[in-house]
Amino acid sequence: MEFQVKHASGSPSSSTSTDANSNSNPTNQDPMQSWWESISKARARIHALSSILSSPSPSISSLADSDRPARSLLQSPDVYDAVCSSLFSPQSGSGPDPICQWLYETFQSSDPDLRLVALSFIPLVSGLYLSRVVDSRAASLAGFEAVLLALYASELKARGGKPVSISIPDLSQPSLYHTPRSRPSSMAPTGHFIGLASPPLEPQSEVKSTKRACIVGVALDCYYKQISQMPSWSKLDLCRFAAAWAGQNCPCKAEFDRDEDAEIDGFSEIRVLEGDEIEGCVGDVGKLRITEERSNSGPEGARIPLPWELLQPTLRIIGHCLLAPLNSQDVKDAASVAVRCLYARASHDLLPQAILATRSLVQLDKRAREAAKAAAAANPASNSNTPSKAKKPEVFLVAK
Repeated sequence: MEFQVKHASGSPSSSTSTDANSNSNPTNQDPMQSWWESISKARARIHALSSILSSPSPSISSLADSDRPARSLLQSPDVYDAVCSSLFSPQSGSGPDPICQWLYETFQSSDPDLRLVALSFIPLVSGLYLSRVVDSRAASLAGFEAVLLALYASELKARGGKPVSISIPDLSQPSLYHTPRSRPSSMAPTGHFIGLASPPLEPQSEVKSTKRACIVGVALDCYYKQISQMPSWSKLDLCRFAAAWAGQNCPCKAEFDRDEDAEIDGFSEIRVLEGDEIEGCVGDVGKLRITEERSNSGPEGARIPLPWELLQPTLRIIGHCLLAPLNSQDVKDAASVAVRCLYARASHDLLPQAILATRSLVQLDKRAREAAKAAAAANPASNSNTPSKAKKPEVFLVAK
């Protein structure tokens, strides 16, 4: 063949012809090979996790036999419970911590589903890291920092050294459709504002105290980009830590619930909370854990500094937890308490951006609950917790 003659590398003609056949029809093998590599990587990650857990559940090892082991790993409450139990131990987060190493290697995988598994633990890793780093007696947290730096490096590469900006339309025009798509070079772009959501990221080889909030904020932003695929227990952890970061003992968080009744449970159960009763709701949300064992183990978080670069991605996540229609009621309740705590903290710290953002989320939450209450009152049969009553026979009157 002419194809074989052109290769002067001295390789056998049989291997050359094999390469030609494999290159001529790659679509027949690549999808299957890619699928099998993905399955093999997910099974290897599952077996590696089972080997480092102190008391692995048999259900964890059985995930390797599923059709989509990576997705099963992401959606398994047993896996999340086992990993969280290990991370809540006082010795976790150090450099040789096997769980942190497993999370780091899982995120470095080329399989997107395995990366989602690592991302689902970012609220817990961030919460434990920020709560412990303020304690001078805490041991080395190099394991947590390695996981956070891996996400930061990934986002640094994705942004390519460019800032994240938001283009605001020209408000002098009657509507968006009146704004010209292209302006003449002689015209100055008056009235057109470009907001800077995030400045360009700088390479970081370690977590310095001056860059800690930025690195954790970027990690939370990576989590937010995939939040629609995150399990509910992961979102609950973020809301619980956010409330703890803000501080839970200030009565200012009940400011929006004093004049009117506030609902913290609009869809499954109608509960009217007075201004004083919302104090007890904070403790109840802290108990929203996957299992009873996890709720009584580990730290509950600590009050920490909340600069805007850390608070902004946190509020994005809480906004999703509040308003996304597919979230469970437990997630919405936890986010409702968290955003009120953050509003109280922003009011005390006198942060205009944070006050505006948290106040808007609280108002949106109240309106959503009021709408849910009105819908439940208009159609009582749609409320699953309302006992169904025997219907009276309908009588039709026909006019003669």
